[in-house]
Amino acid sequence: MFKQIKLLTLGCRLNEAELESWADDFYQYGFEIVNENAPADLIVINTCAVTAQAVRKSRQLLRQQQRNNPNAQLIVSGCLATLEATALAQERGVTLLIKNSDKDQLVDLVMSHFSLTKKEIRDDFATPLFVRNRQRAFIKAQDGCRYQCTFCITTQARGAERSRSRTEIVNLINRLQQFGIQEVVLTGVQLGGYGSDCGDNLTALIAHLLAVTTIPRLRLGSLEPWDLPIDFWALFTNSRLLPHLHLPLQSGSDAVLRRMGRRCKAYEFMQLVEIGRAQVPGLNLTTDIIIGFPGETVADWQQTLQLVESVQFGHVHIFNYSPRTGTIAATLPHQIDAAIKHQRSEELKTLAQELKRQVLTAQIGQQVTVLIEGADAAPTSARFGYTPNYLPVRIKSSRNC
Repeated sequence: MFKQIKLLTLGCRLNEAELESWADDFYQYGFEIVNENAPADLIVINTCAVTAQAVRKSRQLLRQQQRNNPNAQLIVSGCLATLEATALAQERGVTLLIKNSDKDQLVDLVMSHFSLTKKEIRDDFATPLFVRNRQRAFIKAQDGCRYQCTFCITTQARGAERSRSRTEIVNLINRLQQFGIQEVVLTGVQLGGYGSDCGDNLTALIAHLLAVTTIPRLRLGSLEPWDLPIDFWALFTNSRLLPHLHLPLQSGSDAVLRRMGRRCKAYEFMQLVEIGRAQVPGLNLTTDIIIGFPGETVADWQQTLQLVESVQFGHVHIFNYSPRTGTIAATLPHQIDAAIKHQRSEELKTLAQELKRQVLTAQIGQQVTVLIEGADAAPTSARFGYTPNYLPVRIKSSRNC
């Protein structure tokens, strides 16, 4: 009989949200959730395929776990398991492969495959999160995407948009709070598209959650900039909605954005930033930038650097473009040399680090609440966590925070 289970993920917060849900279900059925370095009877890996590097990391993680746990049963799900199901199923040690279309039933499929009895023997809830050193919980509010950015393979892996009901989200938030979670993060592939399949919308959902729950901190996952209506900003008058947004820019060049199939021009992004910062004090913005998209010229690149500097992002996730088979972008001419991508990546990293330093320096003297998320090893007795606008803080204290 299986006892220990290990759950691992790569990639987006949506993958993390799914992993947390599986952890709770397995825990309710009597499994012991163990950390990533511990031996386990069952290992579940939620893979990512958004970039070629993510694919490599997913395969490396799978092989590493098989080497370190040769007697464990490996269950693989996620985007790589969906896009490359045949190849992945042939990987040594893979017992069960579950595509994205079935991942909401992953726990039931695992229990059935191994003929395990479902006995709910625990009445707590957040323990699997705490075992994994998590103080905030991710909630999948939405899945899938109706847009067709030319570089994106995720649409093919995740399928059509599907929204979770308000009632289910409210019940999950209340249950998490009951067992000690103080912050939840709404996530989705296209979070701003929430409700497109059921006559609802994200602004109305957030207003509802703030009205009917008492969770102290509500945070939003990545949002496409074209998904924010003008009435969205008024939600932040409630301080429980935390003033941080991750808005993927991808490029500061309209020519590149057009080839990417993006629905927001550079000047529109800047207008959105101006509106947001005018209405939300202390708003921290973070973003994604793709470097070396096919046809990106020196002038295109300079426009990106200028826009990034103008916005003063608190953090920039930097991705070197990698062709993904099955996407339009992979067929475009004028693919960029790897050496040029590396040079531009280093240039952006330097700029992003300076912008982050400026954003952090501007916080000196501010009094904020920090959600403590962990502690350093003794004897430093340092605690760390995040401010409401998602800036990292390290606190030296001998007290248990």
